[in-house]
Amino acid sequence: MSNSIQVWSSDNSKGKITTKSIEKAFNDAGLDVLANNNMNKPFKLRFNKTHYKIYNLAIFMNNDLTLKLIKKYPQFGVLSPLTMSIWSKNGAMNISTLSLKGMSRTTGIPFNDKDLRAYAVLIQKALKMAMPHGHFKKLPYKDEDDAKSHLVSFSMPVEYEEKQTPEDFEENFEDEFTGELEPLGFLFPNYLNLKEDIFEDAGYDEYDFYNTLSICKFDVIFPVSKLHPEVGAYAPCTFYIYKKKNEKVMHMGFLGVDNWIKTADIEDSASIRPLKEAESMIKKVIEDMR
Repeated sequence: MSNSIQVWSSDNSKGKITTKSIEKAFNDAGLDVLANNNMNKPFKLRFNKTHYKIYNLAIFMNNDLTLKLIKKYPQFGVLSPLTMSIWSKNGAMNISTLSLKGMSRTTGIPFNDKDLRAYAVLIQKALKMAMPHGHFKKLPYKDEDDAKSHLVSFSMPVEYEEKQTPEDFEENFEDEFTGELEPLGFLFPNYLNLKEDIFEDAGYDEYDFYNTLSICKFDVIFPVSKLHPEVGAYAPCTFYIYKKKNEKVMHMGFLGVDNWIKTADIEDSASIRPLKEAESMIKKVIEDMR
């Protein structure tokens, strides 16, 4: 794959492939689909139109590989969960995900890491189970020579108040963070407590907390998806928050919008403007809270 994004496409003129059948295939392949949202419904209500007959944003993950990768590379939370877009066009169904190259570049994890490669293989297995007669589309993008991850990361010192637990501290921070962003039009379609949901079951106890939030904004994904439906491989955006037991610092991060812009050769201002504005809003909220 020469691109960070890969699009698996299949003829669906008979309508047998649905968003639900795709979800089932991913689940059966070992990639748990945590949400599979029909974006056309809110688009129709908010903008009174849609771009595609079907346009879904879904999130998925494999717990075992997530744990293995985070043990080595804590920043892998930025892809925990992973995301995909599903859309129909001209009688074809399409699924967009990150490729191995995209997963490696965005996280800074070596391309040859065995667990990252296993994750990429699992995604391809799920795609082929979902649409057995599909193929990878040749995308009209120039080959990427940009090795940057475009990861936007922050850190801040942690000082607990009297009798405050790490969970209390994180919950208070998260409540303030989401409380500041919600009035600006941001939604949080999924929340994961990796420490409780994955780490503890595996007997891994290196973190005081490790959570991820899925962040979405209709005013961003609606205009961008018109010309670039495949950038749903980055949406909803995954935001991680963690603190290791042996540190007094909390770390946070998300994939910056330059990923969207550079990996899909986005040039139109109608797409770039809302992306840049949304990233600036998130950055400002965090900076004001530090």
